[in-house]
Amino acid sequence: MNSFFLPAATLWQRELVRFWRQKSRVMGVVASPLVFWLLIGSGSGDLGRFYAGALVLTVMFSAIFSTISIIEDRREGFLLSMLVSPAPRTAMVLGKILGSATLAWIQGLLFLCFAPLAGVRIDLLQLIPVAAGIFLIAFTLTGLGFVIAWRMESTAGFHAIMNLLLLPMWLVSGAMFPMATAHGWVRAIMWANPLTYSVALLNHILGLPNATPGGLASLVVTAAIGLALLAASGAMAAQKSTHSAA
Repeated sequence: MNSFFLPAATLWQRELVRFWRQKSRVMGVVASPLVFWLLIGSGSGDLGRFYAGALVLTVMFSAIFSTISIIEDRREGFLLSMLVSPAPRTAMVLGKILGSATLAWIQGLLFLCFAPLAGVRIDLLQLIPVAAGIFLIAFTLTGLGFVIAWRMESTAGFHAIMNLLLLPMWLVSGAMFPMATAHGWVRAIMWANPLTYSVALLNHILGLPNATPGGLASLVVTAAIGLALLAASGAMAAQKSTHSAA
């Protein structure tokens, strides 16, 4: 068991230490969604309507940008040293994903400090499911970032994919407009969009309106996608190590 959990814990700690040395990332990740939320929410006169979407955006920014370290590790040779080490590849994947997910979770919790601006009151008992929901979303989005970053050879390519894929996914996740008002192919995309269930999950937990799909469905789908991305990440790492050994 130590041969699995020790490498995973070491990589998890490494991600936290790396983040601690780059404190400016906190401001960048939290400030951008905060400004965006304040502008959109203030313009519409309903900060609460967009709060869950802004919170998901904060977690998404942190989770995705944290997985850029995979590309940096490949460039510096650290990734190859992990692949040829006797540590299980699944431990490496789990440690990287948990480290980045923890960072995204912490920054999501920081964004909760602005909940009173949206008229959202969170008591101590409610804080537990909120924190758990944020971590589940962070884990799922980090798994998505891992899958994307693993195939990338440069950070420029990673940013291009992010702009092309992730931001449109967020725009049609229910963060900007509810599924009830969507029509045609946009509504179909919203049902197939993983971020739709993340936004709906937080809306349910926080007691905000426009919580569609349902709470249980959002929880199950988000968890299932997170586990599927973890399995896909492990399979990709195993495939890469086999190829490298050959």
